[in-house]
Amino acid sequence: MLLEPVHALLYYAPEAGAEAAAAGYDPVDRWQSYFAWRAAPLGAAGPGLVTASFYSFSPAKVARYVPAAWEVASAGEALASRLRAVDSSLRTVWGDEIGSAALAEAAKLARTAAEACDTTGRVLAAANQDLPWPDEPHLALWQASMVLREHRGDGHVAALLTAGLDGCESLVSFAAIGAAPVTTFGSREWTPEEWQAATERLTARGWLNPDGTATPLAHETRAEIERTTDALAESPWEALGPEATRRLVTLAAPLTTTIVKTGVLPGVSTLGIRPPKTERLPAAERLPAAERPSAAERLPAAERPSAAEL
Repeated sequence: MLLEPVHALLYYAPEAGAEAAAAGYDPVDRWQSYFAWRAAPLGAAGPGLVTASFYSFSPAKVARYVPAAWEVASAGEALASRLRAVDSSLRTVWGDEIGSAALAEAAKLARTAAEACDTTGRVLAAANQDLPWPDEPHLALWQASMVLREHRGDGHVAALLTAGLDGCESLVSFAAIGAAPVTTFGSREWTPEEWQAATERLTARGWLNPDGTATPLAHETRAEIERTTDALAESPWEALGPEATRRLVTLAAPLTTTIVKTGVLPGVSTLGIRPPKTERLPAAERLPAAERPSAAERLPAAERPSAAEL
């Protein structure tokens, strides 16, 4: 929740769109650069690998953009252009904060956490973790946010698979529990027939009522999926330790808030942005009152979806 806006700026900032156009990607259809930039750490991946690792996109949509993206720019060129896009976007948003001691410290802590991620079986996280680290702190902070969000997302895919949910079923069940409107997932481009078939499968398994609303089983299992995802995402924070993690929260919260206040990120999405709930931590691990973001600084409340649905 804290670092996702840092990562997501790549896909929404006007500066990133300008860089995408300069790199040769369609300036109107942002999905071309999205698939190129997100998949580039995998190399010139084919549609099967991208569908498997992204998980919630329909195979037909992926096949429209991959491998065509590599005809516009090689995977290496895509990586270079996405870093330029991040650089220009963050410089616009953070301004004088670029080069600050606080940002440099936040980047160092986030990188420590990202390098501690156990990426066994986590393809997207491992691919991003393998990339060279930028020297500039703001770019290092962004790369750390990418590794950490893909690490969590890969773990979430494992939890979804364990629960028996395929890509479309994961979205249908997510919408059914009220986490996000069905229209939010239109960009995944599952056909009405595919969505209906997934709905029927979940109904037959006792996840959905005849009216399409979630049953107690669906609510319970989705909650268990989130608990499993949380547990699988603990390793970088355990390695960083509670004190350093609290310090990262203190340093990164104003930076994240600045991004959210730009209004560049969509208000209704699957980004999982909501205020840090320090009051839910054990008393010994809560931020001191003086270090907590003020109400005005906190991120706007939103339903909490999961990384794999982004």
